[in-house]
Amino acid sequence: MDPIPVIDTHQHLWDLDLFQLPWLDLPGMDVLRNSFRMTDYREATRNCPIIKSVYMEVNVHPDLQRQEAQYVLALCEEDDNPMSGAVIGGSPGESSFADYLDEFAGNPFVKGVRTILHDPDRPRGMCLTPQFKENIRLLGDLGLSFDLCMRPAEIQDAVELVDACPETRFIIDHCGNMSVQPDQQQDRAAWETGMQQMAQREHVMCKISGIVATATPGTWQPADLKQNIDFCLDTFGEDRIFFGGDWPVCTLTADFESWYQALLWIVQDRSETFQRKLFHDNAAAFYQLKS
Repeated sequence: MDPIPVIDTHQHLWDLDLFQLPWLDLPGMDVLRNSFRMTDYREATRNCPIIKSVYMEVNVHPDLQRQEAQYVLALCEEDDNPMSGAVIGGSPGESSFADYLDEFAGNPFVKGVRTILHDPDRPRGMCLTPQFKENIRLLGDLGLSFDLCMRPAEIQDAVELVDACPETRFIIDHCGNMSVQPDQQQDRAAWETGMQQMAQREHVMCKISGIVATATPGTWQPADLKQNIDFCLDTFGEDRIFFGGDWPVCTLTADFESWYQALLWIVQDRSETFQRKLFHDNAAAFYQLKS
C-alpha cells in the first residue's frame, strides 16, 4: 500500500541563541547541545511522509516559557512548514499558571500543556498537590490536554491525577518511559500495572514515542523495542494511540527515519486501519488538526 501520511505529535525544536535548556547540562547530552531548527527537522524527515506536526515544549528555563510559546505559535501561523499545533510549556504547580494560560488559551494552535515530571530536581508526587490538580482541571475547562512525561515507576501518581481531573484529556508520553535495557527492568511491574490502570481511563491516550532513546546506540534493532511497544498498543487499543517522532532527542540513539522504519516493522502485521489510526487518524481527531 502507499505510505500512510504521518502526523508527528512530538516535534521538538530549539534555538540555543534564543533559549536556555538547563537539562542539556546533564551527562550524556553532548549530541543535543546544538540548535535544532525547522530546516533541520525538514531535512531529518525528508524520507518520511510527514504531513503535519504538533510541537512539544522542550523544558526551557521557566522564565522563558512565554517566549517559547510565542516562538512556536508564530511558526504555526506560517505555511512553509508542517507545524499545525503546539503543546506549550507551563508550570501547573504555580499559582500564576492561570494568568499565564490566559495569554494563550484562545489561540487555536494551542492544543495542550506539558511540564516534565522526571527531571532530577522534580520529586515524586509534585503532580499531586492541590494547586497542580486545580490547574490541570483548568486545562480541561479550556479544552486543552496535559502530557504526562514521568518516571515509569510513578505512573500510579498519574492515575490519581487523572482521576482528580475527569474533564481533562491526558497523553502518556514515550510509552511511559520504560527502558528497553535488560538491566533496567526493576520498575517493569509497576510500569505495567500503572499503564493498565491508565488504559482503563477513557480520557487518556498513549503516545508511541521516545522509546528508541533507551536503546543501545549503534547496535539496537527494531526487535529490541517490540515488547514495550506491543504492550502499549495492546493495552490502550487502536483508538487511543498515536505516533511521536521525539526528534532530535531520538538522535541519542537513532535518526528520525530509523525510528519511523522500526515502528513500521513492529506494526507490519497489524491491519491497515490500525496503522492509519496510529500514524494519522487518531492524532488528527484528538488535536482537531485542519485538513
